[in-house]
Formats: sequence, C-alpha cells, structure tokens
Amino acid sequence: MTGASSPRPAGRRRDQLIALGWLVVVWNLLWGHFSPANVLTGLLVGGAVLLFFPLPSVSFGGRLRPRAVLVLAGTFVTELVSASIHVAAIAVRPGFRPRGAIIGVPLRVRTDLNLALTAELISLVPGTLIVEVDREAGVLYVHVLDVRSPADLTGSRDRILAVEERIVRAVGSEAELRQLTTAPTEAP
Repeated sequence: MTGASSPRPAGRRRDQLIALGWLVVVWNLLWGHFSPANVLTGLLVGGAVLLFFPLPSVSFGGRLRPRAVLVLAGTFVTELVSASIHVAAIAVRPGFRPRGAIIGVPLRVRTDLNLALTAELISLVPGTLIVEVDREAGVLYVHVLDVRSPADLTGSRDRILAVEERIVRAVGSEAELRQLTTAPTEAP
C-alpha cells in the first residue's frame, strides 16, 4: 500500500512529464523561438536536469475548494494593491526612514506545500519578504517594512496567519482544516 508521503509510480511519472514539458517551454522561451532543434535540445537538457537533480515528491492530500480559491485570489489582489500604495507612499515621502523588523511566525499547518505556498504569497506582497524558513519547526522568518509599534508586529503576524488560513481553506485537507483551530506557538 502506498503511503501519503510516497506517490504512486504512475503519479510520479506524470509529475515528471509535466515538469519536463515546462522545462522545454522555458528552454524555448529563453532561446526566443520554438523550433524542432530547440524542442529537441530542451527535451535533452530538461531530461538531464530531472535525472541529475530529481524533484522531491510533494504529496497533495487536500481538496480544491473553488469558492475559497476565489476568496484567496481576491484577498491577495486587494492586499497587493494596498501594500503597493503603502510602499509607494513611503518611497516618495521626503526624509522618512521606515523601520523594518524580522519576525518569526510559526505556522499551524507544517506541510511542505503549505510552507511553500504561504511563503510565496507573503513574498509577493510589497513590504514583506521571507528571510528564512525553518522547515522542521514550521516557522517563517519575515522581514516587514514600516514597523512603528509592537501592535504593527502583532498585526503583521496576524496577516501572515490569515494568509495561511486562506490557503488551507482553499486547498487543504480536512485534517489541515482542523489544525487551523490550534493556536500557533511562539517562534524562537
């Protein structure tokens, strides 16, 4: 019987073929045009990359929830626009020197997929940047811009945990949804 951490061989081959397809597309885009020679060399280079640098298997035990995905996307776009305006206002404000801080945010769902998705969405929003990920402890260390008080730090932690919650509600399993009700522990 195959466990959740080791995908079936057919699923693994499918994932490798999808990765190979994307590598061929990227190879051709880097060369600037699609040609039979570029497709062939892309297949060879992509095959070598997958052979010598195999991708780790990532298990997905969740379920895609379309309504929650729309909430995640809509909230992300709203935060993206709001943060962009805020960072632009800081940039054009004469003489203002914003203070930054690095905070540790322990996530409640510590799967590799959740860590990666949360880190990606956080890094895409202007004013926040992932500095380090402690995979074992499930902690994201995030640099935040324009910190004026301890309340700003608490607000930043709450926003990051809200992003994690929206991701889990969009693509998480039932067990991961239950983990959202646990209070996060303090980061070291």
